[in-house]
Amino acid sequence: MQSKVIFCVLFGIFLTSTFDFNDAVVFKFTNVVCESFNKSWFVFHNCRLKAVSRTKVTFNMNATILHPTNDIFIHAKVFKRANGYKPWLFDVNFDACLYLRRRSIPFVSLVYGLVKEFSNINHTCPYVGPQIIKDFYLKPELLRLPIPTGDYMLSLQWLFNKKPQFDTNVSFTFVEDLLKSK
Repeated sequence: MQSKVIFCVLFGIFLTSTFDFNDAVVFKFTNVVCESFNKSWFVFHNCRLKAVSRTKVTFNMNATILHPTNDIFIHAKVFKRANGYKPWLFDVNFDACLYLRRRSIPFVSLVYGLVKEFSNINHTCPYVGPQIIKDFYLKPELLRLPIPTGDYMLSLQWLFNKKPQFDTNVSFTFVEDLLKSK
């Protein structure tokens, strides 16, 4: 039994040292749409993608919250493209202020882990003033959840004081082709 465990560990080390699986993964943004419903409360100054290379696309957003808010709810949905975007695995409603204090929702932790180093949206409530995401790109090594190859859209509806303020829809592609690894 012990020899089987040792063999599996050595085989795993061999595989990870021989193949760089990140070369076989394409994980990049394809589109972003930002829309403010209440420009007297929330204003987008810029919300766009920039192609840096064939496999790297960065997302930049600059927006301003004009009035302080302590009551932020987010309705997050993930859609998978199959003859149009269809609801996929996640449909989550959560209190953003409470999440930033406790970080207790696994799906939100996954998304937040991808974006936190590129933004100033990393403190607890109240939120007011500039909200910036700069040069955010998707890193496959931070994606801790295996997902099938395909095109996806993350739809976020932001509610302040239980009223919709703005939407952000971020589309991305995930392609894992292990045959292309070294």
